[in-house]
Amino acid sequence: MSKVWDRHPNVRSGKDLTLGERSADVLRNSMGSWFFVFAALLFLAAWMAYNSLTAKNGSFDPYPYILLNLVLSCVAALQGAILLISAKRADQIAGELASSDHQIDEDTLVAVREIQELTEKVHVLTSAVHQLSNSIYHHIRGEPEPDAINAP
Repeated sequence: MSKVWDRHPNVRSGKDLTLGERSADVLRNSMGSWFFVFAALLFLAAWMAYNSLTAKNGSFDPYPYILLNLVLSCVAALQGAILLISAKRADQIAGELASSDHQIDEDTLVAVREIQELTEKVHVLTSAVHQLSNSIYHHIRGEPEPDAINAP
């Protein structure tokens, strides 16, 4: 199943990942799903049903299902490590996303500062154009400029 970060330009995915990283992604996506939960419940129910129904004929794991308990204990022992590996991979993805976001924020900050500088220059030039147009207007009409009247 494709995740959003698989299409993110600054997060490694696909062939850029190591075998361990791809395996961690597969395990995280499969063991952390409702399908896995229901499949595990179905397996447990089928195991218990089969061994309960065939108990008189010599089932391979009669009640109290010692072999099933052994299998579940082994799965539980490995599941902690699998979850830690998956969490480590999720942290790695989050780190790559955060690094990308930080770089974008830095680039945006530079762009905003440049825009502010340009805006200030536009204000200065607009003020100069306004003063020049007032001066031309008053010169054409033969009137003294308002600033010249108030000047000492």
